[in-house]
Amino acid sequence: MNAGGPEVRSLLAPNPGPFTLGGTRSYIVGERRVAIIDPGPRLESHLRGLAAAVESAESVVVLVTHGHGDHAAGAAELGRRVGGAVWGPGEERDLEDGQTFATDAGDVVAVSTPGHSRQHFCFHVPGRGAVFTGDMVLGEGDTTWVGEYPGGVAEYLASLDRLEALDSRILYPGHGKPLRDPAAAIARFRRHRLKRIDQVRRAVAATGTTDVRALTRHVYGDLPPATFDMAASGVVAILDYLSGSG
Repeated sequence: MNAGGPEVRSLLAPNPGPFTLGGTRSYIVGERRVAIIDPGPRLESHLRGLAAAVESAESVVVLVTHGHGDHAAGAAELGRRVGGAVWGPGEERDLEDGQTFATDAGDVVAVSTPGHSRQHFCFHVPGRGAVFTGDMVLGEGDTTWVGEYPGGVAEYLASLDRLEALDSRILYPGHGKPLRDPAAAIARFRRHRLKRIDQVRRAVAATGTTDVRALTRHVYGDLPPATFDMAASGVVAILDYLSGSG
């Protein structure tokens, strides 16, 4: 169990990989009145650790940033074990923008930030100047996957603006380490996305094609199959943005 301060704890799930970095980071906010953010995958050791960490709590709520399995698959089972309601996209209870959950570390406010997925939320704790970012901004590098759906890139860029406007002092990402210079991190992720948009725009002009595989090879070069498919998905999202539907 790693600490992010006296009232924020994190537990790293044992699911490392090329897209999860060192693993999914689940967060525990508060000590008596508690919110668990992103229970992570349904792995027994991880769920057991989270449940043990809150066994002395008076009340527990489980919050999910988005529906991808590495963040949400364990949510229903964890909610059952800790006796807490589960809130999040596709979960037992749907979240709404601005919805507030009381903990003894301060109010936790749901902030709608689509882009990585059609339904994605960050969780803002204004009293701590903290934001739990899910997969909007990661603790390493400068990129995250943007959803391959109409308007995904435009929504992601708008969500970065909204995240920046929260004027936080620390970001707790779903993967990687906490970010103690939020403005710099958000700017880095925005810069990367705008660079990719420009690269795809230039590739279309240079090749005269909108073939996704050809453009992906032009922009990224040779990639392993799994990474290529993820990159191609990003190209699809950018083509949608360039077409004006974003």
